[in-house]
Amino acid sequence: MRWWRKRCESREERGPSGMSLLPWLLLGLGALSHLISGDAVRPWLGLLGLLVFNTLYIAIVFRAFDPRRRNSRTTWALMGTATAVGFALAIGYGREWLLLLPLLGLALGAVVRGGRMLRITAFPLVAAVGVVTFWRDGVGSIGVVYGTFISVMVTAAILALNETVRELRGTREELARAAVEKERLRFSRDLHDLLGHTLSVIVVKAEAARRLAPGDLDAALGQISDIETVGRQALTEIREAVTGYREGSLGTELDRARDALASADVEPVVRRSGPPLEPATEALLGWVVREAATNVVRHARATRCEIAVTSGPERARLTVTDNGRGPSPGASGSGLRGLAERLAAAGGTLTTAAAPSGGFLLTAQLPTSPPEPGEPDQPGRPVDPGTPVPPGEVEPSRLGFRL
Repeated sequence: MRWWRKRCESREERGPSGMSLLPWLLLGLGALSHLISGDAVRPWLGLLGLLVFNTLYIAIVFRAFDPRRRNSRTTWALMGTATAVGFALAIGYGREWLLLLPLLGLALGAVVRGGRMLRITAFPLVAAVGVVTFWRDGVGSIGVVYGTFISVMVTAAILALNETVRELRGTREELARAAVEKERLRFSRDLHDLLGHTLSVIVVKAEAARRLAPGDLDAALGQISDIETVGRQALTEIREAVTGYREGSLGTELDRARDALASADVEPVVRRSGPPLEPATEALLGWVVREAATNVVRHARATRCEIAVTSGPERARLTVTDNGRGPSPGASGSGLRGLAERLAAAGGTLTTAAAPSGGFLLTAQLPTSPPEPGEPDQPGRPVDPGTPVPPGEVEPSRLGFRL
């Protein structure tokens, strides 16, 4: 049963083909029987016409299931020729030959599949079929007219619906892939920001413990205790990041940044003013504080770092300034890129530059309230001079989990 299920799934993915319309050629058996019975005039001409009509019908229905050839000039030329041959046979022989006309409806419905072109072509065809059938067989042939109309409309509707379902399925799969990529990107950002900061703090405190151990064992043990606390907190944050429910607190991140900077012999100066911020805004600014403090500890070689948070009625502003060696030309950290993408998605900006008195200056700005659903995001500015980071663009390395 497994191979049969796989076969059915494969057919469902491929969709219908021209083979699904070939059984309707059995409608021509009545015309063939008329030729065999000997009642037809010039049977050889009728047989040739029947072979030509069937060949054209097969060619049309197979081309109708090829999107590149469905509406080509060749397909419409074949359709016009089949219409001419079908009406010629119906007018010349009548009777069972009138059943060839619904086949024209099937072929037309497979080619047109709805829209304005269906109205333009289907109703003239049905009207012409009605004229020919009433002229040849009178009112008794009303079934042929009805059959032609139904064959056009039902075929067009079913195939158009099938196309729509296939497009929706493709869209659903694309959305699922996009959701997976988005989740990978979220996890990559969170893991980088969490572990980058935490491991930096652990390294700094371990170095402090090594320096203090020979002369002040109690102070060294205090640093080791801090390492244990930071490690446990990191485990909790990683679990929360994996489940997607982590909500950062700006106050907590400021306290952690102050402690990390002090442990690295960097004088921390933290200032905060203005009304309280929305939780979403605080969480984003908390990420910025975490990443900025990590960069100061790891790269700046600074002795002083100032963190200032100012909130106004419309926007909140965070600046991190140090007196270290300043930005390296052409350097671009993946952590800052990730922060720029986060802030741009929330309508904010992230900029970096050399501080006026030397060192490094990072500035983040965010609206005090998150944008309304459907409101377009404001693009963020580059995080490094000469290295633009367009919003929503993800470099391949961001899809991994490299620190």
